[in-house]
Order: sequence, then C-alpha cells, then structure tokens
Amino acid sequence: MSMHPDPDLNPGDEAEPGTPGAGEDICEACAGTGRLGDGKPCPECGGSGRVMRGIGGG
Repeated sequence: MSMHPDPDLNPGDEAEPGTPGAGEDICEACAGTGRLGDGKPCPECGGSGRVMRGIGGG
C-alpha cells in the first residue's frame, strides 16, 4: 500500500474522478477562476477551478 497521495488529486478534492457518489464542483477557494487574488494558480484545485466533492446522500 502506497503512503503517497494520488498525484491526480488536488488538496480540495474529496474523491477521485469517477468515484460513485462524487461529482465535479466549483472550487470555493478561488470561486471557480483557478487563480487567487495574486494571479497565482489556486493550490486547492490545481488551477482548474473545479474540485471533486462527495454528493451522495444517505
């Protein structure tokens, strides 16, 4: 078992793409722009403006 995080995931992702019960959402840290106020790429979404969130209910 690897102790390294998945390189395809960003800090704001709650799940890998394609995970049942998860879907793409707008990154709250950058409001979906992919950039922060200083013009640098958002570290939460990796500059994409999107994160994977758990959407399943129970």
